[in-house]
Amino acid sequence: MQAHHFDKRGGSLIINEEKLSRALEHARPHIGEGRVASYIPELSKADANDLGICVHTIDGQRCRFGDWERRFTIQSISKVINLAVALEHSGADAVFKRIRMEPSGAAFNSMQRISDNEDVPFNPMVNAGAITVCDLLLPLGIEKMIEISQKLCMDEDITLNEEVFESEWANSARNHSLAYLLQSKGVVRGNVEEVLRLYTQMCSLNVTAESLASLALLLANGGVHPETGRRILEEDVVKTVVTVMLTCGMYDGSGEFAVRVGLPSKSGVGGGILSVVPGEMGIGVYGPSLDEKGNSIAGQKALEFLSHHERLHILDRCADGRKTF
Repeated sequence: MQAHHFDKRGGSLIINEEKLSRALEHARPHIGEGRVASYIPELSKADANDLGICVHTIDGQRCRFGDWERRFTIQSISKVINLAVALEHSGADAVFKRIRMEPSGAAFNSMQRISDNEDVPFNPMVNAGAITVCDLLLPLGIEKMIEISQKLCMDEDITLNEEVFESEWANSARNHSLAYLLQSKGVVRGNVEEVLRLYTQMCSLNVTAESLASLALLLANGGVHPETGRRILEEDVVKTVVTVMLTCGMYDGSGEFAVRVGLPSKSGVGGGILSVVPGEMGIGVYGPSLDEKGNSIAGQKALEFLSHHERLHILDRCADGRKTF
């Protein structure tokens, strides 16, 4: 498949098709350690052996390898879009009055903490928090949210996957329980069924690894479109979203991922991972074989390979002077 070489002007960073190929070659043997999501029947139809990656840089270069054109559903990566739009339209005070900013340390669909100990969800990247965010987005509706998603991902072909939506909706008893629990606590204030439908529809949008790379690039560039120079998201919104991604974006594996990879990222059980290299590039990965936490197992390995070999970890920048402590 065609890919374009790019490097960091005046620096040492060089990533090309060969390096992406090596990253996927390193990651591919781990596919068998995971399995595709099956709790949503339609997702179980994915080919576990699919694996693709796409990188977009701020200076306009593109590099792609593997199954980067394969369409899959965005699932929990939609939480990044939802949070950004809610912050833009409602403001941080309104959003974080109903949701905290703390890692939960629990599974993405956990009910225990919100039920027993907390009146508000821990963060916008777990299901309880994301459902609450969708309560704020309800006036916009799904058509407007699809339009916004197309714009943020620079992909006019993003559509609602009706088959996945129907499959997910028919198997949403746990999310229904969460939503009604949140309503009982006064956190969700709109019509619960409508809020949950919007949440589920946003999870069911068809994207590619390139869609995710484009969204990640926008975040890496501080919310400014890299080609037009037009501001799409406010800078404070991007800072908030990217920080929450770093601390909470990989479910209850966020801490280990932050240590091993060190990139603000968000995963979804559809197999995607969106990763941001601030000031440099956006990365999108697709690999539907998941670990026990719901993260793409080969996708994580590919990102770890690139982070290690290309010094992409956000704290590598602190060590660029090669000082010892």
